[in-house]
Amino acid sequence: MERIRQLGTGIGWRPEIADAVERMAGSAGGVDWVEVVAENVCPGHIPESLLRLRERGVTVVPHGVSLGLGGADRPDEERLRNLAERAEALGAPLVTEHIAFVRAGGALTASPRLEAGHLLPVPRTRDALDVLCENVRIAQDALPVPLALENIAALINWPGEEMTEGQFLYDLVDRTGVRLLIDVANLHTNHVNRGEDPAKALDELPVEAIAYVHVAGGFERDGVWHDSHAHPVPQQVLDVLAELASRVAPPGVLLERDENFPEPTELERELDAIRGVLKTAGAQGGAPASDEPATAPATSAESTAESTAESTAGSATAGEPIASAEEAPGGEAEQVARQRLGLAQAALLSALVAGTPVPEGFDRVRLGVQSRALAAKRADVVGKVAPELPVILGTSYRPAFVAYAQGHPMTDGYRRDALSFAEHLLLGDRVEDAGTRRALREWWLERSGPAPLSRRPTARLARATRRVLLRR
Repeated sequence: MERIRQLGTGIGWRPEIADAVERMAGSAGGVDWVEVVAENVCPGHIPESLLRLRERGVTVVPHGVSLGLGGADRPDEERLRNLAERAEALGAPLVTEHIAFVRAGGALTASPRLEAGHLLPVPRTRDALDVLCENVRIAQDALPVPLALENIAALINWPGEEMTEGQFLYDLVDRTGVRLLIDVANLHTNHVNRGEDPAKALDELPVEAIAYVHVAGGFERDGVWHDSHAHPVPQQVLDVLAELASRVAPPGVLLERDENFPEPTELERELDAIRGVLKTAGAQGGAPASDEPATAPATSAESTAESTAESTAGSATAGEPIASAEEAPGGEAEQVARQRLGLAQAALLSALVAGTPVPEGFDRVRLGVQSRALAAKRADVVGKVAPELPVILGTSYRPAFVAYAQGHPMTDGYRRDALSFAEHLLLGDRVEDAGTRRALREWWLERSGPAPLSRRPTARLARATRRVLLRR
């Protein structure tokens, strides 16, 4: 593995705080680098603020959220191409993504294609690890710079898991050479929600593979920690950062904030608190960055090599001999592992977004919390993609969308989701106020004209819907 670049202290660049980030960048005690959501950047239309930062020598790292490398399907070539283009356009030294799945179903499982609209955890099984490793290799071959993957926060536990998070990450790095983006806020979230000890995870994972670290805020409600990225960083998260910094000096640490942006002085205080933790860890003899491989954590098998060779199905019949995907890359064993994983992920996602029965072994209460969280997240994103909808509908937008989402899974992205939501309200006479209904109808008609819809397979239905709306 190449020596990892030293980044320093950074912040997530968002349009809402672009001016503040520019003022902080390069100043004493300010910002050394920034991270930007890859899907929000178009290579030919990079925001002027990011271009100015690049001209001043500030490193910009694209952070992907939609690749879904933990899903059962092989990575989408177009998504990989888009991520590679953004890395090159920004002159980035690396790109990052998540250890998660974001969609399920489709041809692999002969079931409807569903989108989560958010990051969901993969089961820590050997099937899932085999598939993830192969997907990571495909992504690494397609990207012009190194790839680092982030651990995610989760509300739910998969039944029948075979590894801890630390063991899973260690084997992933050992088999692929991928780097890690460790989110200490997510480690804290999983401590509260899943009872997982952050210190144990840090003991097990290969700290020498860490490319950088995320720090973010959240809140606890009814015993559940919500990783909101919209609240101040709590002391508990800084404590996990201190635990990590006592083991290794991270090459970079980044503050994330996605909503409810505070005054710049508050962001600066949070950055100062992060630097204070790192400085204290260094003064107390925190471990320096190391290129030496860590000792493999103990697994349920005799060794990592044996656990790989003995790859067993998390959901297969006990005793059924199943070859690991490593034994025949791209062959029958890999396809079998993908199908098993795909069926499990499709069943879970369908329960979360389409109201189908809860798969055996899952906590029904926690799945309900996760389902509502996905609907709320989806409402937030649709509100950003189509900002006119919250304006038109006012305070009724959010409850109306959450109610809609519970019976209408997203299948074709957020823009189509916004149009379908408006159609649902209009065709069902769910908007009582005549002025609001007229404004919503005009919005829908303006964005669903015959030219774009004529290229869709649902054009006939769309035209019929359009005629109905015009008569109202």
